[in-house]
Amino acid sequence: MQPMQHQMMGYDRAITMFSPDGRLLQVEYAKKTVRLGNTAIGMVCADGVILVTDKRLVDKLVVPEAIEKIWQVDDHIMATGAGILSDARILVERAQEKATGYRITYDSPIDILSVVKDLCNVKQFCTQSGGLRPFGVSLLVAGTDEHGLKLFQTDPTGLFYEYKAVVIGEGETEIEEILHKEYKDSLTVEQGLKICIEALRKAIDGKDFNLERIDAAIVRKSTGVMEKLTNTQVSKLIKG
Repeated sequence: MQPMQHQMMGYDRAITMFSPDGRLLQVEYAKKTVRLGNTAIGMVCADGVILVTDKRLVDKLVVPEAIEKIWQVDDHIMATGAGILSDARILVERAQEKATGYRITYDSPIDILSVVKDLCNVKQFCTQSGGLRPFGVSLLVAGTDEHGLKLFQTDPTGLFYEYKAVVIGEGETEIEEILHKEYKDSLTVEQGLKICIEALRKAIDGKDFNLERIDAAIVRKSTGVMEKLTNTQVSKLIKG
């Protein structure tokens, strides 16, 4: 049965309704939303973990610094997303509350996997509950904890995977090929940042690319603290 026939028969009108071939069409639509979102790249390097994303400046009058697409979950954890970023904001705020609550209760930083599982539980709940819609966003969650440097990707279904390097959003296929070719476990943060930004440059029309579009952050193994990078810092790193 073709997708249009599915729609005409109403299988895409409720999240709890399976189509005859076993698909939840609302979830598939949410995944398409992610593929149309701003590009976000994550990479685990030898000395730290990186998140790089495209701010997608849609208006020349917008103040670039006012657009934040990488968020701090805790001192040692950061996140970014592709898709409906208002959905991402709600999920990140939940993650921040969970991390803060864990610190207050146990007087120690939360592990990254616990944060990821909690976010995915919420996403999965929205795929089986009437009157709700799936979260139209994939998140990259990265940082360091007692288990080392970590990078996870979550999708609208509530699934999550751990990666060494991953991309979500627009240009995913093209950038994924670059990551497969260029990635090595021995890369430094500086080398990884160069690869990520060059991949973004190739995925974005060259005329529209500039450093003001880049939002980048790192968590170094040595400090274990998230560090947002300014345009000046990014420029120095990629030229160094």
